[in-house]
Amino acid sequence: MAKAVPVRVRPSAPYYEQKNMTLSEYLPILVFIVIGLALGFVMLGAGSLLSKHNPDPEKNSPYECGFEAFETSRIPFDVRFYLVALLFIIFDLETAFFFPWALALRKIGWFGFTAMMIFLGLLVIGFIYEWKRGALEWE
Repeated sequence: MAKAVPVRVRPSAPYYEQKNMTLSEYLPILVFIVIGLALGFVMLGAGSLLSKHNPDPEKNSPYECGFEAFETSRIPFDVRFYLVALLFIIFDLETAFFFPWALALRKIGWFGFTAMMIFLGLLVIGFIYEWKRGALEWE
């Protein structure tokens, strides 16, 4: 009976070659972005070139129950809505950084913990600054 000889299988590429990434690996992403942008601009251009243009002053006139409007139809919009929305987006996006940090906390060690605590401190300082400036008050 023949003895089985152990065979050593060599990986396809050494570890250091697999780890080094080149810019050519990002080429499909770049091509995808360029094609998407080009297609979007082509569709916008084709729509404006091929659409029917019939300028008529009646089309641009205001209409409200068959007669001219008594007042302007635009309602003034308070800027505080924009400010609150902007603050929400800023702090919401920054808190999204905590999820990957929490998952990788054991791997990154004390350095990662300290860096995230500094980041959290800056967030708290920014929040206190906005609070003291009255950006969160609604009066």
